[in-house]
Amino acid sequence: MTRQPYPPARRDDIVDTLHGTPVPDPYRWLEDPDDPETKEWLDAQDALFRSAELSGRERFRERVAELLKSGSVGTPVWRGERRFFTRRTPEQEHPVLYVADGQGERALVDPMALDSSGLTTLDSYQPDKEGNRLAYQISVGGDEESRLYVIDVASGEIVDGPIDRCRYSPVAWLPGGEAFYYVRRLAPSAVPAGEEQFHRRVYLHVVGQNPDDDALIFGEGLEKTNYYSVSVSRDGRWLSISASRGTAPRNDLWVADLSASPAGSPALVTVQENVDAQTGLHFGRDGRLYVFTDLDAPRGRVCVTSPETPARESWRDLIPEDPEAVLSDFAILDGMADPVLLVGWTRHAISEISIHALESGDRTGAVPVPGLGSIGGIVERPEGGHEAWFSYTDNVTPTAVYRYDALTGETTLWEAPPGAVEVPQVTTEQVVYRSKDGTEVHMLVISREDSGPRPAILYGYGGFGISMTPGFSASILAWVEAGGVYAIAQLRGGGEEGEEWHRAGMLGNKQNVFDDLHAAAEHLIATGVTTSEQLAISGGSNGGLLVGAALTQRPDLYAAVVCAAPLLDMIRYEKFGLGATWNVEYGSADVPEEFTWLWGYSPYHRVREGVSYPATLFAVFASDTRVHPLHAWKMAAALQHAQAGDRPILLRNETEVGHGARAVSKSVELAADQLAFLARHTGLEIG
Repeated sequence: MTRQPYPPARRDDIVDTLHGTPVPDPYRWLEDPDDPETKEWLDAQDALFRSAELSGRERFRERVAELLKSGSVGTPVWRGERRFFTRRTPEQEHPVLYVADGQGERALVDPMALDSSGLTTLDSYQPDKEGNRLAYQISVGGDEESRLYVIDVASGEIVDGPIDRCRYSPVAWLPGGEAFYYVRRLAPSAVPAGEEQFHRRVYLHVVGQNPDDDALIFGEGLEKTNYYSVSVSRDGRWLSISASRGTAPRNDLWVADLSASPAGSPALVTVQENVDAQTGLHFGRDGRLYVFTDLDAPRGRVCVTSPETPARESWRDLIPEDPEAVLSDFAILDGMADPVLLVGWTRHAISEISIHALESGDRTGAVPVPGLGSIGGIVERPEGGHEAWFSYTDNVTPTAVYRYDALTGETTLWEAPPGAVEVPQVTTEQVVYRSKDGTEVHMLVISREDSGPRPAILYGYGGFGISMTPGFSASILAWVEAGGVYAIAQLRGGGEEGEEWHRAGMLGNKQNVFDDLHAAAEHLIATGVTTSEQLAISGGSNGGLLVGAALTQRPDLYAAVVCAAPLLDMIRYEKFGLGATWNVEYGSADVPEEFTWLWGYSPYHRVREGVSYPATLFAVFASDTRVHPLHAWKMAAALQHAQAGDRPILLRNETEVGHGARAVSKSVELAADQLAFLARHTGLEIG
């Protein structure tokens, strides 16, 4: 390969001085997507990407599309004898929301019926407590700006909406289906310029009423970056409201007795405030309040108390913290003589479910699960019973739904995905390696039985307490089937080992995450799985930050990089998208000590001229309202300017998609481009 000329990008002499440190920003002009010069540069980058030699693209496109023909099914949400669920058949672009009852199945919300272009996605849904009405939220073009509607389940007719500014809004119905609590942002005219993404409030909405007249319940005068959750007990008596500052791993929590105060003006009682812990509440059918918390228990515990005395002084441990497993969720089965509590755990990211006596918490057994994989949330009937449902997947198994019967102790397949696919023969091994500071880190390595060093992709995330668990992936299987190895490192910053593991990779500890990735790469090389000339790294969002930092810190260690929807300018990240909600994870450049952390690894600022960098593909999405594409634009310009080697630096811009859900066909195209790029630059030969 010979070094190709890149589209010219002006370098301005812009230097900010922060806390006595000069911070250069030569490509700040690329922050404006509407600037004609930016548009011209982006057009030239598109032409450059289209001209790239990606000979395996068609083969990967076909195989990924074929594997995605498994379709999908969702766990059921029960309301009496009505069952709500999603399903995507092999030919469909998006999952469809169905209801099933005595009249059979029928579609309630079909995104393609709403918009044949495929750009509309179903973001969430919530039936009322009787199953007669259903609130759902949709967004268009990947912007995630949810609009809320209410439909009558029997007729399918829309009875309310759209209500705008409902992004990430929970819906908590009151009994009767006439009103619900929800979260809505203030109107843009009511907030300072640039803060339109923030300033959420909790409201009570009466179906059919003008949402601008909704009763304000909570949030006035609190942090602009607060997120709120809200729930109402099945009997309608108890309201709970939670508030967290951005994505902070802690929340404040209140409850109100709606039998003693009006729904439109509930008298809230503090459960916890200014406590460094995450806590959630479940109002049991037995009158007890179940408390799910990591207070004094980084791996989680379940406590019980009375709703009348919800403060932590009255909590009693029911399921204590496990020293090795992380508590993920629980469900109550009380439709038999001896009620039980099903408790979901992950042990080094592998799921299991234990059975406990509901009254005492004593362990009495385990739920049979299909294998060593990942279990979705455990679902029970709201009115009680002896059945529970959960989803299951692993690296070679498309997600299916299983039913557990507490009367028989049996787990059976409830619904398989609708499409049959031929999955390649691969093996998954969980290995343990040591990071720079001696910390043990787990990693999943997926491969065929071949021996000797092979092209490999190392994937990581390492942030926000999110766990990397086994799951069916068409991209992974297509890569491994073609002869590659795919490794997923369970880095610090994630939730695989509980909240302490998360905090060991956030704020001033962020370098631990990068060290964990480098150590994973070195382990794969030392054990003969791959070589540095055959090793690629891949990550998106916070994982894009991860690989951006990795390629600047250890450019010698990696042959190729895919960096998707990344954060890369960590000095200015708070100014764009939802960045201001993440300073609780990363820190703020406005604070001297936290600036030092960010300045120490900010990938955009660590690019150096005269360095041979890995082949790098940036993939960004024009409608991304979480992470602005400008991060990748500026970093691509900096790397193209600095690159001393002959490996290409490419930028893939995609329109009318965003950070989250997308049509299947668009997922296929993205996967094919990424895999073909990595194959080209790690030496994976595509037959």
